[in-house]
Amino acid sequence: MARYDVCVIGSGAGGGAAAATLAEAGKKVLILEKGPWFDAATMLKDEIVQTRRPTLVGSTQDEPQVHVTRGAGVAGAGRQTSLFKNGSLVGGSSNLMSGFFPRFKPDDFRVQSIYGAPPDSTVVDWPISYDDLEPWYTKVEQEVGVSGRLRRMPDSLTDKRSTPGFPLPPIQEHPFAARVDATCEKLGLHSYSLPRAVLPQDYRGRKACDYNGYCGSYVCTTNAKGGALAAWIPRALAAGAELRPRAMVRNLVTDASGRKIVRAEYYDRDGKLQQVEARVFVVACQAIETARLLLGSRSKAHPHGLANSSGLVGKNLIFSTFGAGWGDMVHKDFADGGRSFQSDQPFINRQVHDYYWYAPGAWKTRNAGTEPAKRGMVKAGTLNFLPFHPNPIAGAELQSSGERRSNPAPLWGQPLKDRLDYWFHQQTPIKFEIFGEWFPGPQAHVGLDTKVKDTWGLPVARIQAFPHEWSWRNSGFLVNRGIEFLTAMGAKNARAVKSFGGPSVNLQAGTCRFGEDPKTSVLDPSCRAHDVDNLYVTDGSFMPTGGSVPFTFTIYANSLRVANIIKQRV
Repeated sequence: MARYDVCVIGSGAGGGAAAATLAEAGKKVLILEKGPWFDAATMLKDEIVQTRRPTLVGSTQDEPQVHVTRGAGVAGAGRQTSLFKNGSLVGGSSNLMSGFFPRFKPDDFRVQSIYGAPPDSTVVDWPISYDDLEPWYTKVEQEVGVSGRLRRMPDSLTDKRSTPGFPLPPIQEHPFAARVDATCEKLGLHSYSLPRAVLPQDYRGRKACDYNGYCGSYVCTTNAKGGALAAWIPRALAAGAELRPRAMVRNLVTDASGRKIVRAEYYDRDGKLQQVEARVFVVACQAIETARLLLGSRSKAHPHGLANSSGLVGKNLIFSTFGAGWGDMVHKDFADGGRSFQSDQPFINRQVHDYYWYAPGAWKTRNAGTEPAKRGMVKAGTLNFLPFHPNPIAGAELQSSGERRSNPAPLWGQPLKDRLDYWFHQQTPIKFEIFGEWFPGPQAHVGLDTKVKDTWGLPVARIQAFPHEWSWRNSGFLVNRGIEFLTAMGAKNARAVKSFGGPSVNLQAGTCRFGEDPKTSVLDPSCRAHDVDNLYVTDGSFMPTGGSVPFTFTIYANSLRVANIIKQRV
């Protein structure tokens, strides 16, 4: 049996970046990936194949998860789902991101100290600071190729950077960008130019964006988007790393002391059980599946799951709070018939950060609750503006019944034709999404289901993902601001999606939080398990709090930081 320096489990944001760093340092690296290996150039922009079938995420029948809905209780059946599965393929869910790459702000690392912990939450500060991560943010920008433009902003909203700008200029922008800027000026807000992990020009062997519009939820065919399949896996392989797709790791086996993992056991593409030995194991399966793997790796030394002496593996599950809405820019309402903003350009690249924190008196919610005393402010989030996704089937379904809440029966015949004509020809929709602080607590966690098994006969993840009351209120506050903004911009019928406040399921973190104290954390500040000397976790599981922007950039940066530590130790 071949023995490796490092075995990386998972090839997405946390695994791909670590594998490339370690392979380029001369380490013998093996990557085990549960999903298939797709050639990006062959992944046609097919809505049915890529977004409406389980091609990229794994089927609910073979690889289910169990979602505990309200009323199911601890032992309730819940429902089998693929809701929390975001990418089962080489490169993971990073292949399907939209490439939003803003940094966390310094205050994001000290939420408890600055704002206080909400009641019934488990909010804690990070054991590292923004300054510890800043060099790695900079390195990711250079290695992946982040495009953007620094704009003059208030000091409280400005990134603290060691470089004067981004390595690449901004990508092309939709005409809506100018309208967002003008509306911000009118409302006294600040328009933030959104950094993107999307190439405006050829860079380091990767092709520039072709602006075909099918970006988020799709594999990029030019490799312009900086997912792991484009940015890290080729580098790892070129440096000598080995990659085994369709390798489902079932457990990690330790020696008798429990302090050292001696091998990983996995099922290969033919369903045969295989083993691999390594000096160091890096787990990066995304937060929910990482918790599932550790909880399932039980032994005499670890009766409650690997690295789980604290009982916190799977606890403190966090997301970004979910919220979105859109409005109709009706062409006939504008003097030029809307020609100035009719465009197929897929990127607006604008965010508003003025609500990153705000006075709690601005809340309009069902229950005011207890407000934090520190600084008189509450951690909230951002508004992001983007064109409506061009998927035609999804758009047609939305017009058929998706927006008709009082009468959800599908439209047929001429009424449906009229709605489709309006949606596709008479208006241009503009959308907002929110990224808000999800406060960790006992209401959101991951465990193992005792009844449901996957195709390999392994217990599946059992997920409870209820938002904290403050997370729900933050979502409502931000969604209301988004609706007001679109109305001020000239949109008609600005409205929210049917429900908001729940999890943005593509952004998962927190199930193996890091910290100084083994009693209150799973990992130490280097993301090594307190209980196991040669186990590291480099996906979003390490994060105590999630900031108010997407996680992927921060996962990349931390993965490079941790890989550099491993490089020194191996």
